[in-house]
Amino acid sequence: MQVLKTHIEALIFASEQPITVDEISSCLKNVFGWEISVDEIIAAVKELQLRYSLDDFSFELLEIANGYQFLTKKEYQATLTILLQQKAQKRLSTSALETLSIIAYKQPVTKSDVEHIRGVNCDYSIQKLLEKDLIEIKGKSEGPGKAMLFVTSQSFMEYFGIKSVKDLPILKDIQPETNEIGIPAE
Repeated sequence: MQVLKTHIEALIFASEQPITVDEISSCLKNVFGWEISVDEIIAAVKELQLRYSLDDFSFELLEIANGYQFLTKKEYQATLTILLQQKAQKRLSTSALETLSIIAYKQPVTKSDVEHIRGVNCDYSIQKLLEKDLIEIKGKSEGPGKAMLFVTSQSFMEYFGIKSVKDLPILKDIQPETNEIGIPAE
């Protein structure tokens, strides 16, 4: 079990994106000819997660985007934010963030739908989001002109540390409270 666990650890560590159980199984089968059940792989991953949850490590093993990846623990976020800000050459503009939000919550969505919501042209923002691999084209709509449909990408899930778009905050949870004047109606 220890050999299996260390090989799984190496695969997860070396993977740039979250690695799935099927990918782990396939790699181990190709290298060693091992037929390992999904339950055995998940059990080994759970042991690794327990090990890296200790305070001795600044990172942990998380399940995100239908796979597993080593990520820095939240308590080191401030330190890493400074480093990433120093390294970031260009951040997303407000218009790109607005466009990304619309796509995340309304997906699959066409460019014209995004433009209708925002009220301005979104060509540049969509191009930048595609370049940064935060969104992807997921086919064409059935409507006139067969417009491209945009959805969030796997990189979006990884960046925000979520398993699926269902994990996004509910819109009513992030709306600011409205100020009311007078006595509330009963």
